[in-house]
Amino acid sequence: MKTFWRLFSFAKPIEKYAIPYFIYTLLYSVFNAFNFVLIAPIINSLFTEGERVVVRTMPSPEMSSNFLNEFINYAIYCLYGESYDTMDVLIFLAGVIVLSAFLSNLFRFLGQWTVEKMGINTLQKLRDTIFHNVTQLHVGFFSNEHKGDIISRITADVQVIRFAVVRTLHVVFREPLLILTYVYVMITLSWELSIFCIIYLPLVALIMGTIVKRLRRPAKNAQEVFGSMTSAIDETLSGVKVVKAYNAEEFFDNRFKALDAKYSSLYKWIAKRQQLASPMSEFLGIAAVGGVVIAGGYLITRGSFNVGEFLAYVGIFSQITRPIRSFTDAFANINQGIAAGERVLEIMDSVNEIPDKKDARTLEHFEESIEFRNVHFSYDSREVINGVSFTIPKGKTVALVGPSGGGKTTISDMIPRFYDPASGSVLIDGVDLRDYTKSSLRNHMGIVSQDTVLFNDTVENNIRLGNPSATMEQIIQAAKIANAHDFIIEMEEGYNTNIGDRGMKLSGGQRQRLSIARAVLKNPDILILDEATSALDTESEKLVQQALGSLLVGRTSLVIAHRLSTIINADLILVIKDGEIVERGTHNELQALGGVYAKLIEMQQLEKK
Repeated sequence: MKTFWRLFSFAKPIEKYAIPYFIYTLLYSVFNAFNFVLIAPIINSLFTEGERVVVRTMPSPEMSSNFLNEFINYAIYCLYGESYDTMDVLIFLAGVIVLSAFLSNLFRFLGQWTVEKMGINTLQKLRDTIFHNVTQLHVGFFSNEHKGDIISRITADVQVIRFAVVRTLHVVFREPLLILTYVYVMITLSWELSIFCIIYLPLVALIMGTIVKRLRRPAKNAQEVFGSMTSAIDETLSGVKVVKAYNAEEFFDNRFKALDAKYSSLYKWIAKRQQLASPMSEFLGIAAVGGVVIAGGYLITRGSFNVGEFLAYVGIFSQITRPIRSFTDAFANINQGIAAGERVLEIMDSVNEIPDKKDARTLEHFEESIEFRNVHFSYDSREVINGVSFTIPKGKTVALVGPSGGGKTTISDMIPRFYDPASGSVLIDGVDLRDYTKSSLRNHMGIVSQDTVLFNDTVENNIRLGNPSATMEQIIQAAKIANAHDFIIEMEEGYNTNIGDRGMKLSGGQRQRLSIARAVLKNPDILILDEATSALDTESEKLVQQALGSLLVGRTSLVIAHRLSTIINADLILVIKDGEIVERGTHNELQALGGVYAKLIEMQQLEKK
């Protein structure tokens, strides 16, 4: 129940919806039951023999069928006087039924619209909250989670929760009110016959509850498998070129089919349980009508029940199984909603392992240096950074080189606090990064990585990400510095051209230059370049190098380089191997040393030959 109440809290202010919904549902229940009550006077007016009773004064209100008959006769007397026939009565009653049906359905619509508004608003709050939580989580969280599963929780799971919240108001208000109204009218018509129904109805509810009560765990499993399916789709579509290049279509097709079969199997089980509830309750209801017919016929032969009242009673009784069915269906949906809610709350309860301190300061200006002081870092139990110490003075460029997997990218990720050291510290101007707010740190930084991240938007908006308030002239100037302006203006709509998902309409070099333009527009004090040219051809590399040369001027930079020719002019080169700095110096110093760096240079020269 804790999960349920947490989910329901997103419907607040609940009274905004619950109070009008209660009023609309109460009126709907009253008019709905009244339609069936009118069956009795209609039948009696057609088949009752003898002199008609004329009621000339307003009868005293009481809860009985006699009062209803007398009130109808009084209304007819006020309308027609003492001279009226059977057709006059039928026309009057037909008009009352039409009006009652209109009001009943009007209040039903108003109630449904109220609860749907609540469901939609709840859904919006849930989506906004979980998406905000996801974007605030640390980078390491996404290394352990499937992107497709996260997408599934934000979309499909939240949609299931919406139905659960909407159904809850039905369970709390509409179905009980309908059942109570029907039961009240039935008791008014015949308390003797109603004793049987009052005993019978809880039995039906017990049977229905038994059918649906075990839906929660399979529903949660189904949502988890659906998340895995979404991940499989995302991975296949994202890597479609690799899939086709390796003729792996059948492998990925079989993987998806296996997940789809598992998902379908679970939902077949759930659907069978859900669909069994409705016909079962309908069968039990019809079986009960048979008992009512026998008992009612007996009461009619005794003279304690007339035909009109009996038919009205049967009509109402046949309707009472409908809210009972809805009641059990609602519990099935609520169980599914709770299962989906548990998955959503898992993400919402995930803790950002790199939080801001309560008294964190704002980094206003970068004045002196960035310093790594005896930094250690581990992924799980595997240490990847082991006692690294170095300083990047303001305005200088430090390059990291070395074999793959040595920890270069992890070191660079500590400067914007994507990760925090396990021990040791990273400092800016002598202050530990953990004493600054993350947002103020990152305001001073620009990152250009090998895996260029662009969005399915226009060229302008992708560059503008670096500075949302930039003018068009500033965007164009940034593109020119990044050697991107010429190819942009040759595109169909220039800066308004949509570049497709992840910039797929552009070449690798064009994507990288847009990424550089974004960094230029931000104009950061600190620049991090993570193998920004390693995946480019020679011509693109030359253009990107020119752009990077313009970007590096006067900035404090950390450059991770695969192609060593790109960092010859760095102020300091650090050779990283197995998480440690094994060599440090300028290009000439390291080459003269004849160690790891010199061997890397030699290997690259041989590759060129």
